[in-house]
Amino acid sequence: MCIVLEDKTMEIIDNVGNTPDKLLEVLIAVQESSEENYISEEQLVSVSKGLGVTLSKAYGVATFYSMLSLKQRGKYVIQLCNSAPCYVNKAFEIIRAFEENLGIKVGEVTDDGLFSLEFVSCIGACHMAPAVKINDEVFGNLDRFKVKSILEEIIRRER
Repeated sequence: MCIVLEDKTMEIIDNVGNTPDKLLEVLIAVQESSEENYISEEQLVSVSKGLGVTLSKAYGVATFYSMLSLKQRGKYVIQLCNSAPCYVNKAFEIIRAFEENLGIKVGEVTDDGLFSLEFVSCIGACHMAPAVKINDEVFGNLDRFKVKSILEEIIRRER
């Protein structure tokens, strides 16, 4: 296990709290400290030990919540809603527009590490389907033109 990662994880546990009820809060903080926007296997093991919870419990929480990930993600995580309202409102066209504009498929990260695409069950924006969530912001009533505009704006801000 990488000593630096373990030290960093233990520092987060010390700051947040080292009791089992702090599991979700610690996992969020660990992920936020990662440049690749995810929780590594080594970090998950450290969290498990540091909080005195089983590895399966830590893994279960880390995989249950869509805001957490055990695989590398982009700086901007684009969560594509996969619920029925989005689907019937042609979400597949929106998915295709993101894939074409970014040059990646769902489950992948752009070469520059800026964007990743992933499916989620629901983002709670059925009233404006089709919708996506990019980090903490929800975008709805999407079409191909809005997708392109949203991505251009993010890229412009990054320059």
